[in-house]
Amino acid sequence: MLKQKVVDALNKQIELEHFSSQLYLAMASWAETNGFEASGNFLYEHSDEERQHMLKLFRFVNDRGAHAIVPQSDQPKITYESIRAIYSEILEHEIMISNAISELVGVCIDERDFTTQNFLQWYVAEQIEEESLFRTVLDKLNLLGNDKASLFMFEKEIELMTNAMKESE
Repeated sequence: MLKQKVVDALNKQIELEHFSSQLYLAMASWAETNGFEASGNFLYEHSDEERQHMLKLFRFVNDRGAHAIVPQSDQPKITYESIRAIYSEILEHEIMISNAISELVGVCIDERDFTTQNFLQWYVAEQIEEESLFRTVLDKLNLLGNDKASLFMFEKEIELMTNAMKESE
């Protein structure tokens, strides 16, 4: 049975993963309706991925004899000044999620819940990948500049990345 402090921390992380999914969904919609179809598809995929991260936590909490709580949905921002602003915000968001997972692992260590700590190592590794991915995306976007031809090339690169993600599933 999970200790209440761990349950509370896990439910907080469920809330964060849920918001991540909603945030990426809102960003996907903006991208798609502003001519960035490949980025939209990429972000739809990431929205689904974040929902899966939430469900994995949800099931873990319930499987351990506690009760996962369905989080309320806060409305994410729905307009953005540019595709670069979206990817910059995503990187900041993923860094925040990494910090939250580190805090969660810390709670597990403090509570001597080594089973949950072990379970969370997947999330620790996943966050390293997520931060690296979005740093790479932002680096590519920054290298290309702001002209429309460069943004077209960027979208082609994002399309390749989305296809590679789908193939690895």
